[in-house]
Amino acid sequence: MARAGLNTERLTLAGAELADEVGFDQVTVSALARRFDVKAASLYSHVRSSRDLRTRIALLALEELADRGSAALAGRAGKDALAALANVYRDYARERPGRYAAAQLRLDPESAAASAGGRHAEMTRAILRGYHLTEPDQTHAVRLLGSFFHGYVSLEMGGGFSHSAPDTEETWVRMLDALDALLRNWPAP
Repeated sequence: MARAGLNTERLTLAGAELADEVGFDQVTVSALARRFDVKAASLYSHVRSSRDLRTRIALLALEELADRGSAALAGRAGKDALAALANVYRDYARERPGRYAAAQLRLDPESAAASAGGRHAEMTRAILRGYHLTEPDQTHAVRLLGSFFHGYVSLEMGGGFSHSAPDTEETWVRMLDALDALLRNWPAP
């Protein structure tokens, strides 16, 4: 018999909270069962496996990021929109480190199709329209921005910049300025 109140949504949210506390790589059905003081077997009617649980957390994180990004971009264009979206990713990673790590999970094609990943690409492309980029340069720029956002955030969260000056906030702002300049002056092929 399933414990009252346990369902897939509640377990996914609890798994996401656990990921933020102990790290996404530590999230398993067994760890989640311990959180609820139940046997792992009792959770398998709601999640198929630890991989299924992690996939559900990744989908939740992608949706949360997309919602935050959409809200941040409303009414913005150009550099302002670029900085707003970049800050959404950075702030989310700081506030929800386990969920941010989950958002990087490589999804199977079926899960990827059901994810908010398309919304992320649409938001980035919306920003790039303000820079008048056309294909294939727009796709190159989407990849550049994704690499920048994730690369900087990952290095910063991993302590990569903690022992050197200038301050990471100053670097972040300068790098966004540089990205804006690059996008305004995108090199011809």
